[in-house]
Amino acid sequence: MGSRAQIIDLMMLVIDVTKGMQTQSAECLVIGQIACQKLVVVLNKTDLLAEGKRQAAIEKMTRKMQKTLENTKFRGAPIIPVAARPGGPEAPETEAPQGISELIELLTSQIPIPARDPSGPFLMSVDHCFSIKGQGTVMTGTILSGSVSLGDSVEIPALKVVRKVKSMQMFRTPVTSAMQGDRLGVCVTQFDPKLLERGLVCAPESLHTVHAALVSVEKIPYFRGPLQTKAKFHITVGHETVMGRVMFFSPAPDDFDREPVLDSFDFSREYLFQEQYLCPGSAPAATDSGEADRKAGQAPEGCCPRQQWALVEFEKPVTCPRLCLVIGSRLDADIHANACRLAFHGVLLRGLEDRGYAESVLPTLRVYKLKHKQGVVERVMDDYSVIGRSLFKKETNIQLFVGLKVHLSTGEQGVIDSAFGQSGKFKVHIPGGLSPESKKILTPALKKRGRTGRGEAARQEDGPERPEPAQPVALSLSFKRYVFDTHKRMVQSP
Repeated sequence: MGSRAQIIDLMMLVIDVTKGMQTQSAECLVIGQIACQKLVVVLNKTDLLAEGKRQAAIEKMTRKMQKTLENTKFRGAPIIPVAARPGGPEAPETEAPQGISELIELLTSQIPIPARDPSGPFLMSVDHCFSIKGQGTVMTGTILSGSVSLGDSVEIPALKVVRKVKSMQMFRTPVTSAMQGDRLGVCVTQFDPKLLERGLVCAPESLHTVHAALVSVEKIPYFRGPLQTKAKFHITVGHETVMGRVMFFSPAPDDFDREPVLDSFDFSREYLFQEQYLCPGSAPAATDSGEADRKAGQAPEGCCPRQQWALVEFEKPVTCPRLCLVIGSRLDADIHANACRLAFHGVLLRGLEDRGYAESVLPTLRVYKLKHKQGVVERVMDDYSVIGRSLFKKETNIQLFVGLKVHLSTGEQGVIDSAFGQSGKFKVHIPGGLSPESKKILTPALKKRGRTGRGEAARQEDGPERPEPAQPVALSLSFKRYVFDTHKRMVQSP
């Protein structure tokens, strides 16, 4: 499935007619929906059905399969009964297969001769590797893109080995060249077949080995449960499956409706960190404060972005083409649990080849978390300054927050000026001054302070007894923190 040059022209889904759809059949159907456009369903082992009830059982299973396909892109796909090996593997060879000639006819009618493209870099998926005495090592497989000729150099990228093509065969016939879509055997010398059971062969230096990747992702709807950031999945990419840890992120909220881009990743844009992949009905990314702030600045209720991404960090490096298909699964889940183990799929937009990508590349990835903090105005100092509390913990270094903007629930905007005392309180400067209405709301505190004796007022300067305004006036502080910023700076919109 390399280079997104999908060359799966048709998928044949083989179902045991005595058992029907099983977990793995369903997963094959899911992969089919991702990777190809046409399907033929084959109901196999019809010879195991009692002869008198055979036709009725085939018709019943056909109806079941039609219902299963109804909500997929393969609705109305042809369904055909066969007995590929009547009597099972132990039966004598004389037992003739049933329905195979009809199946071949059906396949022929379903597949037009596909258009193949010989241009582009050579890439071949190898499924078998063996040695022939006196000849060399033969690698057989399917050409996914480009073309190859006798004498060309080819690379086995997983091993970083380059060899010359000594001879080639297609269906036991020697050939001098082959192109995309061809089944081919390539013979090279001085290569141990034990080193490559299956994998990729390509034009030298056309594939890259990556330690992490930026992937455009879509959740597979049949997967139960959320896709969580920091979770580990089995990641199938190119022709390898390795463990990988994911971090999901979305466009900034204003860009949720932006047209998806599936052939590149834009490092100049800003992205919003998500605790989990956003689906309709899933809670958007949480902020670091209470429930009231949980939704602030995140996806509006029921609104999902048109495109989401994941940073996938592989436990071991993988070799793959750019823009190849990626599938994330939970293959450790119980195969008998009747639940889909395939979680998401997508396109690899950018592979990170540098082993030290965490220092060299990730700081340029502008994924941010929105932080929201809530406090209250404790009292007014004068027309242009108030004292706030409950925004920071006692041990917080308030100096880090000096200069950040805060909003009063009465409408004014202020700037954190300095710490006030040792208990986490702080002074806020209000450049435009408090409005008369705000002063009225905040006046009770001033009046009561006027009635107390001077000594008592001094004692209460930092104490808990100070009277509050009649209506609490909230202070809110919002800022962005970029996930990969080593300086952990707090950034506010101008």
